[in-house]
Amino acid sequence: MQKIEAIIRPEKLDAVKNALADAGVSGLNIVHVTGRGVQKGVIHMGRGGETYEVDMLPKVKIEVVVPDAQVDKLVNTICDAAHTGRIGDGKIFVIPITDAIRVRTRERGDAAL
Repeated sequence: MQKIEAIIRPEKLDAVKNALADAGVSGLNIVHVTGRGVQKGVIHMGRGGETYEVDMLPKVKIEVVVPDAQVDKLVNTICDAAHTGRIGDGKIFVIPITDAIRVRTRERGDAAL
């Protein structure tokens, strides 16, 4: 099992959720976060020529745990749905999961997903 954590632009959330649903993913978690990447924020031009820097940008983190065999397919699905081609499209992290337990039935491993 692997946990896929995707940090994406908030405006791409619906596209990514729909793409994951079309790929057969039913369970996921979504967390609204703030952060910055390589670009270290953005500089905005205000009225009268003033500039100001926003160094922490709103993002959305999507978390999904899937069997190993689905990881590449879902990473590609997320990349396709979240892509704009601009700086700040996001990052995807794949993290090994040693076990999962469904609390209600105590099923373990892939059966708990």
